[in-house]
Amino acid sequence: MTSAAAPRPTASYRLQLQPGFTLHDAEHAVAYLAALGVSHLHLSPLLEAVPGSTHGYDTVDHGRISEQLGGERALRSLAAEAQRHGLRLIADVVPNHMALPVPEQLNQPLWQVLRDGPDSAYAHWFDIDWTAQPGPADAPARGRLLLPLLGDRLGAVLEELETDGEVLRYHEHTFPLRPGTAHLPLPELLRHQWYRLAWWQLASAELNYRRFFTVNELIAVRVEVPEVFEATHRTLLRLHADGVLDGFRIDHPDGLADPRGYLERLAEATGGAYTVVEKILTGREQLPADWPCAGTTGYDALRRIDGVLTDHAGAEQLITAYRRDTGAGTAAAAAARGRAELTAPDGELAAELDRLVRLVQRICATEPALADHAPWTVRETLRHLLTAYPGYRPYVRPGESAPEESVAQVEAALGNGPAALADLPGAAATAALVRDLVLGRLGRGAAKDEFCTRFAQTASAVAAKGVEDTAFYRWNALLSLNEVGGDPAHPGVRPDEFHAWCRESEQHWPLSMTALSTHDTKRSADARARLAVLAEVPGHWADECLAWTCSAGLCPDRSTAWLLWQTLVAAWPLSADRLVSVLLKSAREAKLHTSWTAPDTRFEQALADYARGVLADPGLCPRIAGFVEMISPYARSNTLAAALLHLTMPGVPDLYQGSEEPLYTLVDPDNRAPVDLSAVAVRLTDSAVDRPGDLAREKLHLTTTALHLRRDHPLGPYRPLAAQGPAAAHLLAFARGPETVTAVTRLPYGLERQGGWRDTVLELPGGRWRDELTSHRIAGGAVPVASLFERYPVALLRLEQGGGR
Repeated sequence: MTSAAAPRPTASYRLQLQPGFTLHDAEHAVAYLAALGVSHLHLSPLLEAVPGSTHGYDTVDHGRISEQLGGERALRSLAAEAQRHGLRLIADVVPNHMALPVPEQLNQPLWQVLRDGPDSAYAHWFDIDWTAQPGPADAPARGRLLLPLLGDRLGAVLEELETDGEVLRYHEHTFPLRPGTAHLPLPELLRHQWYRLAWWQLASAELNYRRFFTVNELIAVRVEVPEVFEATHRTLLRLHADGVLDGFRIDHPDGLADPRGYLERLAEATGGAYTVVEKILTGREQLPADWPCAGTTGYDALRRIDGVLTDHAGAEQLITAYRRDTGAGTAAAAAARGRAELTAPDGELAAELDRLVRLVQRICATEPALADHAPWTVRETLRHLLTAYPGYRPYVRPGESAPEESVAQVEAALGNGPAALADLPGAAATAALVRDLVLGRLGRGAAKDEFCTRFAQTASAVAAKGVEDTAFYRWNALLSLNEVGGDPAHPGVRPDEFHAWCRESEQHWPLSMTALSTHDTKRSADARARLAVLAEVPGHWADECLAWTCSAGLCPDRSTAWLLWQTLVAAWPLSADRLVSVLLKSAREAKLHTSWTAPDTRFEQALADYARGVLADPGLCPRIAGFVEMISPYARSNTLAAALLHLTMPGVPDLYQGSEEPLYTLVDPDNRAPVDLSAVAVRLTDSAVDRPGDLAREKLHLTTTALHLRRDHPLGPYRPLAAQGPAAAHLLAFARGPETVTAVTRLPYGLERQGGWRDTVLELPGGRWRDELTSHRIAGGAVPVASLFERYPVALLRLEQGGGR
């Protein structure tokens, strides 16, 4: 949904704002970005965040633009400069959560809740279960907020706590004191606060506020409350009304109580501004058709682009070799285990599951017809449903009939229950109760509505943390498969599947974003382009890994060895610090040998020493470099093919900062470092200069050429084009209307092995065509594919006006 007055975006460019790259820096880049050819600047979160934040998702003040980034004056100046160059602004919005704790009095709503407890005027802002923790010493029945922030048990850190006037300090943390308690001795003072300071290890079991996934420092905001929506969006809506902001990217809509209701309220407040949602679509899942937005932020497109450039058979060979080498199960089994562990009694989301169980007990206690469901059976039923649920979450609104897809997903998950579940007392009746509560079939009521909503929010956290943030760090057969929304169990996408998805996207979500690299991808597009080659050379790759291991010795963990070698290929050359950083983060996220909450320093040191030893091996590094060089022609083909598909397929391409040139970044924070756009701007002036082997200039030239074509000549309807001949399977081509054709090479190593294009032809409509990348002119008809790809492994053809055969 877009406002009639707002220009439709043709392409956007994501800028990661932070103290090292502010709104002033963004303004200086406007002229370059306009010359590049985008129509919109896509800005990371703008509201005031925790001091020093490099991402902006830890909001502390919804009432002002971040002073760390330059403040509102700098944002208005950026918007004015952008509009002088024909560009508009899209802002990333974080409606689901804000930072906890905060520097002194920076976050006023939360500060007042900590001071005044459930009586605060802001208590309804935050998703807190006040009944789950005993209240202060003089009000034990009221409840208080658990703050699991202490580095050790309270008794061990008492001397590190100190009062200062009306505040309590613990290292960098500051907390308000309840009025009238500052004079009390410290132990007594702590017992009288509306919050309970506790050892951070207690979070998984005793937490009583909803978080962003498992991040204790991010507390959920109840944006479904109209007053809270208005207060948290007032600044952004005012800037939209003033013409400073034109569109919005909504972060993590699955964490919201009512995603559709939120989008309806936002659309009403903005008159239908261009809005996209960071909705992760898994498997065959589709974006709900009744959401008033333009589409997703593009991970669904990323999966199709990567997939169509990945050799399915070769990927399966790698998977077989990986399982044989490591003893690992399937990718699907890894995902199921990752989800199940989160809701185990000692799991990171155990407290969230306990809250659901308490809600069921409350519901059963008030309705005799629903009584006598054993709490342990309820818990295991919920745990199984959260583990087996095939999507991110159900989209059930209390008072409405549940969507058919949500009904099917709930029933399928419960229908595949394990034998152990069936052995629990009253399992069948409890499963039916849980099913009906999840689907909102048992009528309305505060507890029932809350359960229905909270189950969906918990399901999304289990899906995200259990799969993308656990299983995808454990299962290392082919790292390019492990991206947000990916499906490693089914590697590769057939060309016909790619075309079908493009046609469907064009029909239903023509202005949805598409993406290749983002601030959340585990590896940038060009790093994945290298990794995709491995699926074409599985045997050669296995030989290399064996040779590298013989040189370096055995890695502390076999699966981590697969991660290590592929990371070296993906990001070569890279420093030891970058390599160690990504390995340690991956190992902690995998939670097999070490974790964030229980780090095994011996394992981590051994892993770090091994990685540093690899990069210090004078015999091994040249061999790694030689392998990367060997696959570079095929990686180049994948890079350029992915870029051109991204820029010409249906949707609005969103470019990540720096990705107009080859970008070999790894998981955050590696991928969020500031980019020197002034240097890229200089290179833009000669990007079209013919320098064989200069992939940076080739990609920059392709990017700006395709962006200018999109901006100056709106692309028409999507139509697949088929090649004929012995290498037809290696060509992916489509038309956008009668005047534009995209053609790219897929699986380039296999193409070379079978003798190249030979007599393969692509049938072009009659007329004279011009390759926008090379200025080479081609007559329509049966065109030899080899002649299309003399300079590049891709072609962007435009029908010349008035040209006949």
